[in-house]
Amino acid sequence: MKYIIISLFLISSSLVQAVGYEWGKTGHRTTGAIAEQYLSRKAKKEINKLLDGQSLALVSTYADEIKSDQKYRPFGPWHYVNVPFDKTYDTHAKSDRGDILQGITTCIEVIKNENSSKEEKAFYLKMLVHFIGDLHQPLHTGIGEDKGGNDFQVQWFRDGTNLHRVWDTQMIEHYNMSYSELATTMPRLSKKQVGLLQQGTARDWMEDSRTLVKDIYKHTKVGEKLGYKYMYQYFNPLRSQLQKGGIRLAGLLNELFG
Repeated sequence: MKYIIISLFLISSSLVQAVGYEWGKTGHRTTGAIAEQYLSRKAKKEINKLLDGQSLALVSTYADEIKSDQKYRPFGPWHYVNVPFDKTYDTHAKSDRGDILQGITTCIEVIKNENSSKEEKAFYLKMLVHFIGDLHQPLHTGIGEDKGGNDFQVQWFRDGTNLHRVWDTQMIEHYNMSYSELATTMPRLSKKQVGLLQQGTARDWMEDSRTLVKDIYKHTKVGEKLGYKYMYQYFNPLRSQLQKGGIRLAGLLNELFG
């Protein structure tokens, strides 16, 4: 696909993988399933055509599934953005390999381009679903020093792990619900509340995640043993991020296809 070839220049010399820079499968599928609840009829119809009937929950993990293929390595840095806490996105030097905001922008451009083929639009739609999910995993908007929390060592109950994995997978696993259960048991929101969440841009949503990740770093220590207290403190914010991601993804897709 021509857009993949064009984008290769971004990190053609990089073999850095984004392993650990994503919600786990359950998180992504939850966000996809929530988004489907808020799609307009027209958006549902157009998306169904592009994806040949595949659900947003199913395609939400596609961007991770292709990582083992060498030709997709350039998309790795599009799963996250690292900005020091004393800097802003504008004042911090941008990565020459791209980041999640640049990835989202590219996906939108391809989908909106009338000259894009169905194959290209479907590919970048799958990537967009994933990236919007990633944008709401707060450690994706963390700091480069510890690789978005991957080098921030903690304990989860009695097991050694890292902060990114706790948020990516382990809290969700501990809650012990399937993605469909998580999606259908989210707090009910009014139409006004949904509209307020959908306001803004991906940049604004990144800043929202940054607010949470700063709080996480403020209240989590390296080597700390995390468990029930941490679940009590942070699982509701985690669920909120999943819900925000799904609602905002739906709003964006309604704009693109509705």
